[in-house]
Amino acid sequence: MIKLEKVNKSFKVAMEETPVLTDIHLEITEGSFSAIMGPSGSGKSTLMNVIGCLDQPTTGSYFLNGENVTNLDDIQLAKLRNKYIGFIFQQFHLLPRLTALKNVELPMVYAGVSKKEREERARHALERVGLAERVNYLPNSLSGGQKQRVAIARSLVNDPTIILADEPTGALDTKTSAAIMELLTDLNKEGTTIAIVTHEPEIAEYTERTIFVRDGRLVESL
Repeated sequence: MIKLEKVNKSFKVAMEETPVLTDIHLEITEGSFSAIMGPSGSGKSTLMNVIGCLDQPTTGSYFLNGENVTNLDDIQLAKLRNKYIGFIFQQFHLLPRLTALKNVELPMVYAGVSKKEREERARHALERVGLAERVNYLPNSLSGGQKQRVAIARSLVNDPTIILADEPTGALDTKTSAAIMELLTDLNKEGTTIAIVTHEPEIAEYTERTIFVRDGRLVESL
């Protein structure tokens, strides 16, 4: 499903190229549940961005579902993300003036889904994450765990085959983190491929595989 071959990524800083990822070879199979771990600055979030088609390799190749997506333009990458990938972030990224329902509808607005279908699918997604009674709440009326559930519901509405989560429990307490990870585990059991960036070993224990990154290189995969 996901295959990176000899991927390198660098950024220009003060007119100099600074390497962030070096010679990455990685395969993530369909239906798997993986954690990406490493110290701060190791390149794990950059790796997630490349996998999520939010950024492109400087050199090397990236294949998604057998298609070489390395050199697609921004519009093509956006269509690819909307079709295949759902994102979950540490800080939720909810719009404060929109209800939970309207926040979940957003990816479908960009996908051109009709208003009636958007609402139906958003309500169903919120029901799946246990927030059927909170559809009309604004984010500032929700707990941290509820906000993350809204973010998970938003990641599900376009029925992605892949969910990428960057520190999804980083802003949550231990009990709420466990509930969120159990929800992601259930989604994985339903067939969704999930990869999470985390610095917490206890979170990685929920996954089937741990990929370690250090100084921009894959150093181990268990």
